Amino acid sequence: MSHSTQVTAIILAGGQGSRMGGVDKGLVKFNGQPLIKPVVEAIAPHVDHLMINANRNLEQYQALGYPVISDAQNDYLGPLAGFLAAMKAAQTEELIFVPCDGPLLKGELMQRLLQARRDTQVEIAAAHDGKRLQPVYVTLLRNLADSLDAYLSSGERKIDRWYAQHSYTQVDCSDIQDCFININTLEERNKLEQTRNSI
Repeated sequence: MSHSTQVTAIILAGGQGSRMGGVDKGLVKFNGQPLIKPVVEAIAPHVDHLMINANRNLEQYQALGYPVISDAQNDYLGPLAGFLAAMKAAQTEELIFVPCDGPLLKGELMQRLLQARRDTQVEIAAAHDGKRLQPVYVTLLRNLADSLDAYLSSGERKIDRWYAQHSYTQVDCSDIQDCFININTLEERNKLEQTRNSI
């Protein structure tokens, strides 16, 4: 498979976890394993390369067996900083991003985003859950790095505003809404564990 058709997935685990008391969200235990683990397991079979974007506890993330990349800036500029770090580190043209805190992610979501971008030939394809955009579930092209670098340098941080500068489509994922259930607090973690374990 040539680099032009290969895909690199990046799991975003570089946030501050502010709604979880500042803990590193990707490493919070979910059903006895790090929250990021089921995300890795959902994605890995569907892509050629996998990287993790993290800004602390790097050794623990490296122990998962994949390259770990950190934001160039140390001031937690949000997901777009993770996007940019990945664009500069990846070797493939097509990238797909997901957050570390959605343990019910399905590989089907990856395939749908990639297919939508290829079919429409746009630069960016992001998921929509039927009610709102889910901007950190997205596939985009690595050659947008210069545009993103300039956007961040201008002081901008909003993802959807950057997307709007490019050819862009929203992908209907309303039939797989469980993929977007994310854990922001320990209470949400406990509730989801109980729900899943009672099924």
